[in-house]
Amino acid sequence: MATPSKLPTYADQQAWKDIQEFLPARLRFTPEHSPVEEFWSHRGHDIHLDRWRNPSAKVRVVLHHGVGTNGRQMSMILGVPLHAAGYELVAVDMPGYGCTRVSARSKPCPYDEWVQIASDFVDEELARDPRPVVLYGLSAGGMLTYHAAARNNKVAGIVGMTFLDQRIQQVADETALNVVMARAGLPLARLANAAGLASLRMPMAWASKMHTLVNDSRALRVFLKDKTSAGSAASMRFLTTYARYTPALEYEDFDVCPILLTQPAEDRWTPLHLSKLVLDRVGKVPVKIVELEGAGHYPLEDKGLQQLADAILEFLGSLA
Repeated sequence: MATPSKLPTYADQQAWKDIQEFLPARLRFTPEHSPVEEFWSHRGHDIHLDRWRNPSAKVRVVLHHGVGTNGRQMSMILGVPLHAAGYELVAVDMPGYGCTRVSARSKPCPYDEWVQIASDFVDEELARDPRPVVLYGLSAGGMLTYHAAARNNKVAGIVGMTFLDQRIQQVADETALNVVMARAGLPLARLANAAGLASLRMPMAWASKMHTLVNDSRALRVFLKDKTSAGSAASMRFLTTYARYTPALEYEDFDVCPILLTQPAEDRWTPLHLSKLVLDRVGKVPVKIVELEGAGHYPLEDKGLQQLADAILEFLGSLA
């Protein structure tokens, strides 16, 4: 693992500090509970990591963002409570998000590469340290944890803030900006990708219900201005591969590890019934659903955030 040197870091970014103002003060970083920034070289990418070290932790948690957030924003809601409870964490920035520096190669990154990175990172962590690894993912990161666990087969548990299968038309219809985007926009993205326009980029706010990311209009404006999270743009290649990704194990065959869904009760983007289209088909491992009272898609609300931490801590305790 490399330390930051002439690479973008959150120490130099204002956006996450502005977003932090909308979160409960108890979640603010302290000298005892704060991440160390590192970079992991992977196939030409410099993958940014927020690492919360605790050598005595029995279980480690890898945090994954979705298509409207980044790794630091995962650290902001879970870093302090989980680290203070005795766990080790690391939040990962996928290519196109956060402070990760993308390879200078010509082809844009497909969603499949996100899955490979998440799986390879589990291997990397376990190769140097045998302590169990649990994956957490917010929004699209929830399904990323499933995809990575299905491919990797070495994960001890997965926690998702939604599990969305974009191959299901209902999911595509309800999570896209509107039905026109779902029924026409995504097919056009596939055509553009096939026609040699794979690198053409579209703001995620045009493709999705990014306006429902948080249930606070002032916070939303800050998120949307941040080009490393909600203000990002995705390539036609990424959108195409994200919408059509086939997991290594379909849901009826998934036997890798227990699953916890932490579902925000006031999520206007990805309500519970969409995740149940996936989880109702899982029968070989335990599945638990916890609803977070009053919480939005990216939760800013204190009660929901406390319930989120409590549910994850109970889940981790059952695995230790």
